[in-house]
Amino acid sequence: MKPARNTAIDAYRGLVMLLMMAEVLQLSRVAEAFPGNLFWIALAWNQTHVAWAGCSLHDTIQPGFSFLVGVALPYSIASRLAKGATFGRLFAHALWRGLLLIALGIFLRSLHSPITYFTFEDTLTQIGLGYPILFLLGFRSERWHWGALAAILAGYWLAWALYPVQGPFAAHWIKDANFGNAFDQWFLNLFPRTKPFVANSGGYLTLSFIPTLGTMILGLVAGNWIRSASPRIPMKRLLIAGAATMAAGLLLHFTGICPIVKRIWTPSWTLFSGGICFFNLAAFSWIIEVKGWRKWSFPLLVIGMNSIAAYLIVHLWERFILDSFRIHLGRSFFQFLGPGLEPLLRGLAVLAVYWLLLFWMYRRKLFLRI
Repeated sequence: MKPARNTAIDAYRGLVMLLMMAEVLQLSRVAEAFPGNLFWIALAWNQTHVAWAGCSLHDTIQPGFSFLVGVALPYSIASRLAKGATFGRLFAHALWRGLLLIALGIFLRSLHSPITYFTFEDTLTQIGLGYPILFLLGFRSERWHWGALAAILAGYWLAWALYPVQGPFAAHWIKDANFGNAFDQWFLNLFPRTKPFVANSGGYLTLSFIPTLGTMILGLVAGNWIRSASPRIPMKRLLIAGAATMAAGLLLHFTGICPIVKRIWTPSWTLFSGGICFFNLAAFSWIIEVKGWRKWSFPLLVIGMNSIAAYLIVHLWERFILDSFRIHLGRSFFQFLGPGLEPLLRGLAVLAVYWLLLFWMYRRKLFLRI
């Protein structure tokens, strides 16, 4: 029997992808046009990554996407096993999927580069690096999941804490002078480059895939809970897990043991953002699966059921759509409410085109899978 598809998971994924797609709204530019306006300032702040420690709404996009990869894995494994797939074939597919995600991430990062830009901090690449391990854990018990998570976070924290730096203990997690950046100065310079790698401008790192795997493991735990309890929703488990992981992350942060920094995906960030993901999944599950309120989620489902297509559309089609608007509508078309709101209105039009493309694919059952 084919496992039932969980609508709440698709809707949550749709929200995550919508937040990523909404970068085209350029709310920071709108806020600059209305200085002192707290409404636009708040929206703009939540559409940008925090400078270092802390968390904005925008910072929750990548952990949400990674967490949902783990949530979906038990359903994927069950579906393929029901169709007669063997473990060997499934593992080969997991390896292929991981390599394809890595290659796709590098390809997208290289779009405006004169040569292949070998970098491994892209969301797809980070997921691809850890996916085969996540797949293997999908065939183990929950005790293995928690044990692997503890080993990953403790080992990763220890590697950073023991890396020699000058200054107080907090200096182990400063930008561009940490264990992860030292690794990248060696690793990334093994590849052809236009100039030697010194540091990523945003502080992002290749080795972040290790604690990102921790985020995916938390999703795997949640996915197994939901699937095994179906048709019930294990709300108590999800809420307790959310509270416990978020509290653990905050404790590590405020005691100075490990700061919450998304850019380098610290262990405390894995726990804190994982807690947010547990709460979000619980909220979507309660609204859609428990209360049965589904109609409102359709726009999100259109996006969430084609997340890879949405990711590619954003990276490959934005410039084409913007150029088409400029050519056929004129440069000042979106200024009808004033120049300050022009980026927002233009972005809403682009966002509408994104959604219509995905809706067209949805109607024709064209779902891009890797």
